[in-house]
Amino acid sequence: MKKYISLIAVLALLSSCGGGDRGQLVGAEGKKWNPEKPYGMTLIPGGSFVMGKSDDDIAGQKNAPPKTVTVRSFYMDETEITNSEYRQFVDWVKDSVVRVELAKMAELQGATAGDDGIGEFAFADAEEGNMTPYEEYMLNTYGQGGPSEDYSNRRLNKDIDIYWDTEDYPDVYYAEVMDSMYIPMDEVYNGQRTIDVKKLKFQYSYMDIQSAAKKQGDRSNYIKNEQVSVYPDTTVWIRDFNYSYNEPMHNDYFWHSAFDDYPVVGVSWKQARAFTQWRTKYHNDFRREKGDANVPSYRLPTEGEWEYAARGGLEGGTYPWGGPYTLNDRGCFMANFKPLRGDYAADQALYTVEAKSYDPNDYGLYNMAGNVGEWVDSSYDPGSYEYMSTMNPTVNNPQDMRKVVRGGSWKDVAYFLQVSSRDYEYMDSARSYIGFRTVQDYLGTDVTLNQSSK
Repeated sequence: MKKYISLIAVLALLSSCGGGDRGQLVGAEGKKWNPEKPYGMTLIPGGSFVMGKSDDDIAGQKNAPPKTVTVRSFYMDETEITNSEYRQFVDWVKDSVVRVELAKMAELQGATAGDDGIGEFAFADAEEGNMTPYEEYMLNTYGQGGPSEDYSNRRLNKDIDIYWDTEDYPDVYYAEVMDSMYIPMDEVYNGQRTIDVKKLKFQYSYMDIQSAAKKQGDRSNYIKNEQVSVYPDTTVWIRDFNYSYNEPMHNDYFWHSAFDDYPVVGVSWKQARAFTQWRTKYHNDFRREKGDANVPSYRLPTEGEWEYAARGGLEGGTYPWGGPYTLNDRGCFMANFKPLRGDYAADQALYTVEAKSYDPNDYGLYNMAGNVGEWVDSSYDPGSYEYMSTMNPTVNNPQDMRKVVRGGSWKDVAYFLQVSSRDYEYMDSARSYIGFRTVQDYLGTDVTLNQSSK
């Protein structure tokens, strides 16, 4: 019996020392990863295709010569980002900005939770004994604002709802903070005082990995901090078209629920990129609470990815549905664009249409032609096809303000709807006919579609 007990003890000791690997090289274990299709996205299987103009370049642009390239698998939004989806971003930023300002006022007044006033919105770590060792260290080391000066090292109290109705304001300090968030009284007309959208700014940081990998050196030299105003420029509906009455679109398009499922417009390339950063953060914050691994970052598609996805697996197609015509066999237009001179309504739409309109392409993507042009994460260079890589091709020069726009829009002629046509706009510009959709890298078992074998 004693020998049996001793044997168990030895085995237990060996198991604890060796970690159960019996001294063999089994590799370090990470968190278990199962590919999860993001909501509203579809998987685009990687493969090769002929990128560029395979037919005559009617417009004579000579900026997209045919070139065989290969892209890896990725997820892509089935539709363009809608007003409703972008408003979720704007509302999150608005909520965060207000909570930070309320917490700062509570700290200034020395108010804490339990006083039924501004103190209810104090930093959650403000009460004595409520700060973790890490929070205490960060506060002592970096001060109130933290390394990025956005109070990211302070914990906000998100358990209490913000009072937006003036009748519910708990005290004058709360009223002072909320008053600062609205437009000045001398700008109010028609009895409507709205949020000062210039205060809705999203801050994020990222590393310029391309430059860091090529030049090396101190990584801190390649970390960039961005602050972006997130509210769309609704004035584009008027500024884009002289001598045209578009005030209803200016007044209602972004915020009215009637346009919830329409693509957001009036966003610059910088704002679109900020949205992808927020979407990544929003998703990963939720996963971290559950103890799950982070997901790959959401981002704008490269020009190669966009064209590959737009073709829907059709080799040499002129449009996402193949082509070469914009009409189907019933004589109906297959996209929302400007089909006839001065007649915007011939395709059953005057401006934009709902994001899930017309038939999707063979990858299940809607409106890859028409409706709104789409920002991509590539700089515009007429000669870029000559020197870009044939593997996951992209050319993105941070110093080049011109960013590629693909797919054509509701105000464009059919040429710009072609999957190979290229256009551009300046990265800090916003238009009533440019929106975007996002992608996410696919991690998991290799998924490819060999186009050349078809």
